[in-house]
Amino acid sequence: MNLVIQSALPLSASHYAAFATLVPGPQRVTPDAHAVHIAGVEPSPPAAFVTYCTAHALDYAYLAPGRQLSDFGLLAMDMDSTLITIECIDEIADYCGLKAKVAAITEASMRGEIKDFSESLTRRVALLKGLEASALERVYEERLTLSPGAEQMLAGVRAAGLKTLLVSGGFTFFTEKLRIRLGLDFTRANTLEIVDGKLTGRVSGEIVDAAVKARTLRETCAQLGLVPERAMALGDGSNDLQMMAAAGLSIAFRAKPVVRHAASVAFNHVGLDGLLRLF
Repeated sequence: MNLVIQSALPLSASHYAAFATLVPGPQRVTPDAHAVHIAGVEPSPPAAFVTYCTAHALDYAYLAPGRQLSDFGLLAMDMDSTLITIECIDEIADYCGLKAKVAAITEASMRGEIKDFSESLTRRVALLKGLEASALERVYEERLTLSPGAEQMLAGVRAAGLKTLLVSGGFTFFTEKLRIRLGLDFTRANTLEIVDGKLTGRVSGEIVDAAVKARTLRETCAQLGLVPERAMALGDGSNDLQMMAAAGLSIAFRAKPVVRHAASVAFNHVGLDGLLRLF
C-alpha cells in the first residue's frame, strides 16, 4: 500500500526524518510540500507513528498503489459542516432565538444518537414555524462560508474529469445557490415550505435521509454510466454513512467518530484540497 501523510502546513525536514525512522520506505513529496507518499507500506501503522501524527496534527491514509483521481467519475458531497463550515438549520434557528435547542438535536443526529434522521429533521424544522423566509438569505450572505480548500478541491476534480454531486439533508435554498456559485453538476436536498413569506415549519416532499443520499449517489452514477465503485463520497455525520458505504472511496471530513471509523480516509486537520494530494 501507499501511505499518504498530510499536514495543513508544509512538512519540515524533521518530519521527513521522523517518517524515515517510523515508517521506512521511499518518500515522494507533493509539490506544495503539504504531503508525502511512502510506497510499499503495510496498512497497519505502528503505535509510535500514530502518536507522532496525533502530536503534530497530521492526517494519514492508505491507498492502493497506482490509484489516480481520474479513476473516479463522480464526487458526492454532503453540504453542512462538510462543503461549508456551518449547519444551516442551526443558523436559521438563531434568528428565532432557538439555535441552542436546534443545534443540540442536530449534534445528536450527526453523532448517530438519534437514529431516525427524518424524525430529527421534522422536529427541528417545526421549531422554525412563523420565521420570516428572509432569514434564509441572511444566513447565506452573513454566515455561510466554504470549508478550507473547497474551491481548490472542486477545481482539481473537475480538471480530472469528475462530475460533482451535492446531496444534503439540508435545504435546496442553499444547495441551489452553491450549485450556481461553484458550478456543481447535480444537487439534492430538502425543500422548506414557505407560505406568505414565512416558514410553515414543514418540509415539502421526500426527506433526504441516509437512504435517499445513498440512492441519489447510485442513481447519479447510473445516469453517468458509472459503477458506484467509481464514485467518491465525502461527509461528516451519521446521515452520510450509507452514501459513503455505496462509494468506492469514502472521506470523513472533520467528522463524528462513527464516521471517521467507517471511512476509507479521514481528514481531521487538512482542508478539502487534501483529497487531491491523496493521488
